[in-house]
Amino acid sequence: MDETHLRALIGERHPVTAPAALRRTEAYLTKQFTLLGLDVSTHPFKALGSTYRNVIGTMLPQKGDSPHAEGGLSPSPLIIAAHYDTVEASPGADDNASALAVLLEVARSLRGVPLAGSVRFIAFCLEEEDLLGSLAYTSSLQATNEEICGAIVLECVGYARSEEGSQQKPPTGWGASWRAWGGRVQTMPIAVPTVGDFLGIVGNVASAHLVKAVEAAANQAVPNLRTISLVVPGNGELLPDTRRSDHAAFWHHGYPAVMLTDTANFRNPHYHQSTDTIETLNLAFMEQVARAVTAATIRLCGAPLTV
Repeated sequence: MDETHLRALIGERHPVTAPAALRRTEAYLTKQFTLLGLDVSTHPFKALGSTYRNVIGTMLPQKGDSPHAEGGLSPSPLIIAAHYDTVEASPGADDNASALAVLLEVARSLRGVPLAGSVRFIAFCLEEEDLLGSLAYTSSLQATNEEICGAIVLECVGYARSEEGSQQKPPTGWGASWRAWGGRVQTMPIAVPTVGDFLGIVGNVASAHLVKAVEAAANQAVPNLRTISLVVPGNGELLPDTRRSDHAAFWHHGYPAVMLTDTANFRNPHYHQSTDTIETLNLAFMEQVARAVTAATIRLCGAPLTV
């Protein structure tokens, strides 16, 4: 994993305490999307008394490609997203420069790969402010009745450890039973490992097919990358920790979306701290995540059939 993007992106990027850095990050992502040959645009929205922008880079299908994708999901666009703002006083290496670097690496890796459907790479602003950027974007999708193949949201994907006890279990008890819809008692189908060396794939029931496709592609393309998948009922209301990123904005409007994560504060002691720096990142883990997302994109967006 090239450190160039990380070193350019890491630093406090907050709308109130570091607005200039937030704008520089927007400009950097716009430039990188342009250099990658993507069709670049912005999605402006009003929030916090000002105007902010989600940055979008679209990879269009090659002319002459006939639509084909596993599960028939193409040709609706696939979205790959990550947020570019930080909380106050944190340089945001894992949260969320790691995800932006992986997103850019996926876009680079897909250059020249024949795909039947388009891919939208989106850098959301103001995720840390109650998902304002992604909620504005998904509202615009719904307003125009636009369909998407789904969304893969990258949230903290740069911290991995091999020591026993390096992974904590959420206080909601993901491995326990809970009372779900209609009074039925459901049991969470996973046991949370005690070693923080895996990539979490989180979806809701409406996104179960997307979870399955991403997991299968990752396991096939990057067998050394351990993955743990979780599918929650509804929009994850009973497990609030599964809603803590921009994928929840897609769920809110009925779109399929998954979150890929290192589980943030349940693994990373530097989460939302001033110590969230590049030195704490696991670049080999990030490279595996990038390969997995690249494989999932090809699987979902659809490589044309070859003779």
